[in-house]
Amino acid sequence: MRSRSRVQWPFMPPSRVVAVVPDSPAAELGLAIGDELLSVNGEQLRDVIRYQLQTDEEEVALEIRRGGIEQTVQISKAPGTPLGLELDSAVFDRVRTCDNHCPFCFIYQLPKGMRKSLYLKDDDYRLSFLYGNFTTLTRFTEADFERVVTEHLSPMYVSIHATDLEVRAQLLRNRRGATSLRWLELLLEEGIEIHGQIVVCPGINDGDILDDTLRGILDRFSGLKTLGVVPLGLSAHSNEPSMRPHTREEAERVLDIVGEWQSIYRAVLGHHMVDASDEYYLMAQRSLPDLAHYGECLQHENGIGMIATLHAEVAAALRGEAFDGTGPKSGFFAWVDGAPAQGYRAPRENQVNRKSTIRSAAATNLAPDRGPESAISGARTVRIVTGEFGAQALAPVLPALRDFAEREIELLPIRNAFFGGTIGVTGLLTSADVAAAIRDVPNGDRIMIPDVMLSRGKFLDGGTVAGLDRIVEVVATNGAALVEAVCR
Repeated sequence: MRSRSRVQWPFMPPSRVVAVVPDSPAAELGLAIGDELLSVNGEQLRDVIRYQLQTDEEEVALEIRRGGIEQTVQISKAPGTPLGLELDSAVFDRVRTCDNHCPFCFIYQLPKGMRKSLYLKDDDYRLSFLYGNFTTLTRFTEADFERVVTEHLSPMYVSIHATDLEVRAQLLRNRRGATSLRWLELLLEEGIEIHGQIVVCPGINDGDILDDTLRGILDRFSGLKTLGVVPLGLSAHSNEPSMRPHTREEAERVLDIVGEWQSIYRAVLGHHMVDASDEYYLMAQRSLPDLAHYGECLQHENGIGMIATLHAEVAAALRGEAFDGTGPKSGFFAWVDGAPAQGYRAPRENQVNRKSTIRSAAATNLAPDRGPESAISGARTVRIVTGEFGAQALAPVLPALRDFAEREIELLPIRNAFFGGTIGVTGLLTSADVAAAIRDVPNGDRIMIPDVMLSRGKFLDGGTVAGLDRIVEVVATNGAALVEAVCR
């Protein structure tokens, strides 16, 4: 191997090994949990993206520190073979924080007393690429642009909110909000796949402003892969008097505007691009489109096509058919606390679209916690714990589940007392709310919760399943897993 000098970055902390895959090249060379990774092939790495690029090589030189002693380890392997290390963070240098002050930002609406890391606002393009986090591009730079294009960090996810410059700057409370969308144009010109988002705030960027935004996107950003229109989420801890929930009439208007532009986009672009979130259909009390409407369902994690996907998964499982669903990858706030990247998305030489060997935190915690078999066999009723929106999503498939499983199945919808406000999604329920809801469930009934409530085995308030004081089954958040679980 040729000699390389280490690329130095100031104040760069080393990444730490938290797991080693058995029988991997790293395991064969004796790398262990707790080893500190100082450099790879002479480069002091800034993030897991560079780690993956460097470790894809046939020969890899790792500079590690163990017990205060530095050493270099040489690894020879087939090009692209996973190295077999899981690191403690996706971003080794400091996460790029957000300097916007959006009145609808959910971080500002968190109650006090949660884990400190949950209050960190990021606007880091790397987390957009790795996790699907939406970035506003207000802190994006020429150097960032060069890296994204050179390494083809695609897809990325961009919050647009409005194309009117004054309205966008007002929503972001940042003067760069009026100019940062130029990066979106440049990224699209370079062939970077971009998924856009509009968070609609009643009285600010809905109605005619939303209509104008969808017109502006067709004019300036027609190369977007998808565009999601979603409502703001309001907790009881919001201090913004201008932020309020949608009325049913406003939700209907949003759906009407989106529907009009869906037709225009198809006529002009020749393909489907824009969709409203499932939550709008629930608020407007309208029937949701079927799964075929959403195509590849690429904004599933943004709550778009999620209900249709669940219904299709359940229907396929009831027929005994396999279904390649699009279940959630991890819980809310999954990237914080050093959660490893979901996967390295960029195509690389001889390995187009190969997933990263860095396993997601969620993937290591999704095995159902079924509890003692004695608690499952002979149970009278299955009770599925869910949020208020989740209950509306599951209600249509409940009769078919009961018939198929030949047992009583009930939903246990929980109002989110921890966050309050309009927060009704299942993934934001906490252990305190769940514990209170299941306290009076009759003994002998089975209690199921979806894994989307958990990140690395913990609820958002830091509680665990073990702390609920009841036997609870954790079920993967997809229709097939649900059907299998209720039939046990």
